[in-house]
Amino acid sequence: MSPETPPSKTKLCPTCGTRLAENASRCSVCGSEFTVETKSQKAVQGSRMPEITLGLPLALGLLIVILAIGAAAVYFGLQTTGHVTSPTEIPTATQTPTNTPTPTETLIPTETPTPTQLPPLDYIVKAGDNCGTIAFSFNVSVQSIILLNNLSATCTDLRIGQTLKVPQPTPTPLPAATATLEPAAATRAACQTVPYTVQENDTLSSISLNYNVSMAAIKEWNGLSTDNVYLDQPLIIPLCMRAATPGPTPTPTPPAPYPAPNLLLPADGAPFTLANDIVTLQWASVGTLRENEAYMVTVVDVTAGTGRKLVQYAIDTKFIVPVAFRPLDNQPHAMRWWVVVVRQTGTDDQGNPIWTTAGAPSDPREFTWTGATPAATPTP
Repeated sequence: MSPETPPSKTKLCPTCGTRLAENASRCSVCGSEFTVETKSQKAVQGSRMPEITLGLPLALGLLIVILAIGAAAVYFGLQTTGHVTSPTEIPTATQTPTNTPTPTETLIPTETPTPTQLPPLDYIVKAGDNCGTIAFSFNVSVQSIILLNNLSATCTDLRIGQTLKVPQPTPTPLPAATATLEPAAATRAACQTVPYTVQENDTLSSISLNYNVSMAAIKEWNGLSTDNVYLDQPLIIPLCMRAATPGPTPTPTPPAPYPAPNLLLPADGAPFTLANDIVTLQWASVGTLRENEAYMVTVVDVTAGTGRKLVQYAIDTKFIVPVAFRPLDNQPHAMRWWVVVVRQTGTDDQGNPIWTTAGAPSDPREFTWTGATPAATPTP
C-alpha cells in the first residue's frame, strides 16, 4: 500500500473554470492571463543609534579647544624632558656706506709727426747771386748749400749759369703739448686734506669748528646736499680751506718757478740778410703769466770784437728784433738769443722796474744776420 501524497493547492480559471496550479500565471486551456498574488512581508528594522546635531560655530569651538589642549600637553611634556630651546636672536646687519673713488683722468699722449726728407731743387745762378741770398730765398742754411754742392767754405766760387742743388727745408715739428690741469683741478690736487670718521654726538657744525673749516667747504668736498651726517660716515676735511687765523699778516709764499720756455722759430742756424728787415723770434708758452710777470728776451751779437747786447720784455710769445740791431758790414754776424720768465719785485730810484728771475732760462739758439750783400764774381 503506497503512502498518500498530500494534495497540492490549486485554483480555478475565472474564464473557463479549468483547475490550474496555485502559482500558474496563464490558463493552459483558454489562454487567459491572471496575476499571482504574493504575500506581503513586513520589513524588519534594527534598532537605531541616538543622533546628536551640532551647529558650525560650536564645532569650530570644540576643534580649537581640542587643538589647544593637545599643544599644551606636548609643550609641557617637552619642557619636563628639557628638549625645548629658546630661539637665537639673529643680529640685523648695519649697512656701511662705501665711498666711490673719483676716476682719474688719463691723458692720451700726442703723437709727434716724423718729418720726411724732400729731394733737393735745382737752381741756376744769376748775376748778383751769392750763397746767402740763395739760402734766404729758399729758407735754408748757407752750410747746407755748400755741403750739397761741394763748394768752398767761403762760397766764392759761384758762376753765372751754374746749376746748384738746393735742399728743401725740413719742417720743424712743434713740441708736444704739455698736459696742464685746469685751475680748479690743480687747486684741488694741491690742497692738503685729512680723513675723518664721524663719531657719536658729532654734527657737521662741531666738525667744522674743530678743524676751522667752513661747513660749506666740507659739504662741497664730500658731495653732501644737507647738513646731516651719520655715525661712522667717512669725510674728507680740506685743510687748505681753513679760515684765516687772526694775527700778524703772513708772508706771501712765492709761486713755483716756471719751466724753461721751448724756442720755436727761427730754426737754429737760420741765415738772415739785408733783405730781412724783420726777424721774428717765437717760443712756446709756459702758462698764464701774472700781472707782474713777463718774458725777458736777450739777443747777443757774439761776432768777435762787437759784444752788442739787446734785452727786452714781452708778455706775448714772440718778439721782433728791431732793424737798428742789424749789422752794418757785409760779414754775417752770429746772433745768440734765449728767453726766461721774470717777475717784477719793485722799482728803483728812477722808477724803473726791478726784475727777478721766475723760472729756468731756455736753451740758447743762434741765427746769422748779414748787413750788406757781396756781389758775385763773374766768371770769364
